[in-house]
Amino acid sequence: MKKILIIVLKFILYFSVIFILLSISTVIIYKYVAPPITPHMIIRVFEGLIIGEPVWINKDWVSYDEVSSNFFRAVVGAEDARFMIHNGVDWKAVEASKKYNERFKGKKKRGASTITMQTAKNTFLPHSRNYVRKAIEVYFTYFIEFFWGKKRILEVYANIVELGPGLYGVEAASQKFFNKSAINLTKREAALLASVLPNPRRWSPDKPTKYINRRVEWIMNRMNSVAIPKKDK
Repeated sequence: MKKILIIVLKFILYFSVIFILLSISTVIIYKYVAPPITPHMIIRVFEGLIIGEPVWINKDWVSYDEVSSNFFRAVVGAEDARFMIHNGVDWKAVEASKKYNERFKGKKKRGASTITMQTAKNTFLPHSRNYVRKAIEVYFTYFIEFFWGKKRILEVYANIVELGPGLYGVEAASQKFFNKSAINLTKREAALLASVLPNPRRWSPDKPTKYINRRVEWIMNRMNSVAIPKKDK
């Protein structure tokens, strides 16, 4: 029994070391190289094939400087207003969400996922809902904050975020919905894209519902008050 326990412990140790080394290496590589594909993209393709409605991957990588600042202000305003000042996890938002959910039990729960956390999840993990996946998400969150910095985090986020069925990244979405490049997005167009992020397969920027239009107005009111990294040009 003791030998079996030692073998199990060695296996866990070796697996942990390999996982840490591979994860750190991948994070460092992705600081300079665009992620070619993500687990979420692959899962979406297989989901479509299983139900007989295949949806292929439509994406087009662009640099931070090739995206309108309107888009970055819109997603920060909509998803993570404290993006520039937290260290990946916004513990104030976590505490506020906890109190809200305790106060309004039975209603839709409020989350506290930052853009950094969403980027970690979108880049490295499937979108399952369990404590193990969430713990690994936080693990990657701190690493990308340390190695990438805010500008690279927003750049990766903007290029892999799901904005429609099979549609990933702001450039592909801008071309599909507005027939223009992401650098030319207006304030309202950027807010429309950001407004559907909670459920991009349910809502569409080119067919906004009353709820989405209200959300667009709310986002536009927040856009000028949030900070984002400066562009190089």
